[in-house]
Amino acid sequence: MNFTAIVFLVAAGLFLCTLAMLEVGHRWGLVHVKEGIEGAGSAVEGSVFALLGLLIAFTFSGAISRFDSRRELVAQETNAIGTAWLRIDLLPEEKQANIRDLFRRYLESRLATYRKISEEQSTDNDVAESTRLQNQIWKSSVAACRSGDPITPCMLILPALNDMFDITTTRAMAAMIHPPLIVFFMLGILALISALLAGYGMAAAGKTRSLFHRIAFAAVIAATVYVVIDIEYPRLGLIRVDSADSVLSSLRQTMK
Repeated sequence: MNFTAIVFLVAAGLFLCTLAMLEVGHRWGLVHVKEGIEGAGSAVEGSVFALLGLLIAFTFSGAISRFDSRRELVAQETNAIGTAWLRIDLLPEEKQANIRDLFRRYLESRLATYRKISEEQSTDNDVAESTRLQNQIWKSSVAACRSGDPITPCMLILPALNDMFDITTTRAMAAMIHPPLIVFFMLGILALISALLAGYGMAAAGKTRSLFHRIAFAAVIAATVYVVIDIEYPRLGLIRVDSADSVLSSLRQTMK
């Protein structure tokens, strides 16, 4: 089962559970009303709703921030590879062809890594291929520097290669940074508790059950959780950063 289907099932489950908790809360409230028990939990309800809103705000804001950061890292890697590619011109001419070929293959492996990220085995193979090409590029560049002017090319090319290699680690770490699962679990629990209190409050206030409002409340909560989770994993769901890879693809096309 793919990631989108899993997240959809989670959201659908939360939607149904929210409706169920609204019904339970409403019936519980009706029992208290019949027994003459006055509701005095408005402060508690307000606190829970405020906590739910705060948690949603923080998780959504964090997800958007990480989403933007991942797109920015693609641009940074493109700039790093482009800079190193241009500085190959400083190497002895007879050494450039081999290194440029390694660069083309390296960029293709980097693109393949994120195109197949949902396929773990393929991604591992592409990462291993990228690492192998990094080593070849480094060794070939060092050998080329030593065969020509020993100072100027090395001072310009080797730092550029370091930047190009380092950004791969940064991107890999960025892809693994997510809130702890307990945060999502707590978000779901708070949503259900809020639904319970909302249903109770409707009964205590003497309001009849409104199907529209119950469905709207459950749908908003489920949709919000769905969007937050989908943004957190922008290579797997419907909301993706794949469009940012176009700059890497454009760079590959210029590598003639």
